[in-house]
Amino acid sequence: MTGLRWQKSTYSEGGADTCVEVAREQTGTVRLRESVTPSTVATVAPYALVALIDWAKREAPSGD
Repeated sequence: MTGLRWQKSTYSEGGADTCVEVAREQTGTVRLRESVTPSTVATVAPYALVALIDWAKREAPSGD
């Protein structure tokens, strides 16, 4: 998995080392990893990631 361009989440805590990173392969496959353990990588189909994000937005507490 060398050569992937990893991007940190915009929700990362400032310069903290604990964040989710995402990379997309030329095939469209999405890779996710936790910056604390970058050698552990999850492979996700783009449609599955979109579905997860949509679900999280609907189910997340509003914080009010």
